[in-house]
Amino acid sequence: MKINIVFPVLNEERRLEKGIRRTEKFLRQHEEIDAVVTIADNGSTDATPELIKKLSREFSNIRVITLSEKGFGLAFREAVLQNDCDIIGYVDVDLSTDITYLKHVVSGFEKHSEIDVIKGNRLSKRSQVNGRKASRNITSVGLDTLIKLVFGVRVSDTMEGFQFFRKKCIDRLVAASSNDNGWFYCAELLIRGEKMGYRIAELPVVWNDDYDTKVDVVKLILNYLERIFSLKKVLMMEKIRK
Repeated sequence: MKINIVFPVLNEERRLEKGIRRTEKFLRQHEEIDAVVTIADNGSTDATPELIKKLSREFSNIRVITLSEKGFGLAFREAVLQNDCDIIGYVDVDLSTDITYLKHVVSGFEKHSEIDVIKGNRLSKRSQVNGRKASRNITSVGLDTLIKLVFGVRVSDTMEGFQFFRKKCIDRLVAASSNDNGWFYCAELLIRGEKMGYRIAELPVVWNDDYDTKVDVVKLILNYLERIFSLKKVLMMEKIRK
């Protein structure tokens, strides 16, 4: 079983090298995990491209995708389209969810053939969130609750940056989903996945907040609200056409 670990990045000169080196160290310590690392750069204008070149020369398992447009969803979608591994997933380059959880992902897929998706869930009662502002916790819980109410799904914490899919599953989800380039695209994959009957396993995690995050929380919330109701309309029209 080969796994493709995707890091979508945009202007990550301060965090990229640390995240990749920690990942490569982990993989060296766990040679039983057959993995490639894909860095999908979506429009960086800082020193990120130079760092990617440096790291790809040093580590032979690194693949590079360079995009001229910005968008987390765009970066992951392109990585999926180019993927030839059995499992593919994305991880935030700050490793707020530690890369060591990859052991649980690999063992979960190997032991349970019925599972199609394995993802982190910061909102689980068994999870631990360190250093996060109360306002961001409230935002996450609020959006999570809204998604469950609007779409009638059980999957939680669709914004968590640690999600992995079997190839057959993600290929079908990408084909069925929109071409949204933003963060909500990954939530759409999970929502559609549950609607299409895929089995999603949620992994309690220890999550450490990164105060150097580039995410504009207000902009993200507004985008999520817009995309939630837009996707709801699309799904209703698809249901009518069936």
